[in-house]
Amino acid sequence: MKAFRVLLVVISLGVIISYSGCGGKSSPSESTQDKQFGLLSAQVWKVSTVTLGGVDQTSLYPAGGLQLTISGTKGQTTFNYSCAGRPALSPWPASGTWAFGTDPVTQIIRDKGAANELAMTYTVTSTTLQINFTYSGAGYTRTNNVSGQWVFNFTK
Repeated sequence: MKAFRVLLVVISLGVIISYSGCGGKSSPSESTQDKQFGLLSAQVWKVSTVTLGGVDQTSLYPAGGLQLTISGTKGQTTFNYSCAGRPALSPWPASGTWAFGTDPVTQIIRDKGAANELAMTYTVTSTTLQINFTYSGAGYTRTNNVSGQWVFNFTK
């Protein structure tokens, strides 16, 4: 009888220990910045429509011509971007860095801390990206006529 009780206690402890490792443990949740970065950096973004001051400029940006690539690693505070296929009318440099603004769900700071720092607002889904900004500098290509309110719509 005593052996039966000891065996019962050992089995009970074994069951309790084995179940204590199941469920209940949750990994720390992903930060808002990491979630947004995951949406922004998944693939190459191809321009679909462009406006400058409310005027359609899409014809200057042939379909798939301007391609924006956002790269980096989750957990960082500064990320990289590159732009391929920039036309003559472009407020985009070939590459640079960016960081999230005060609200990481809607704000990006392009080239933060540099002389050409530019605050941008954005909305992103798994398949679309819209970036809005007011640009007042010289263009990064052959023309300086790039000042004004820009809206870029991208797709994957």
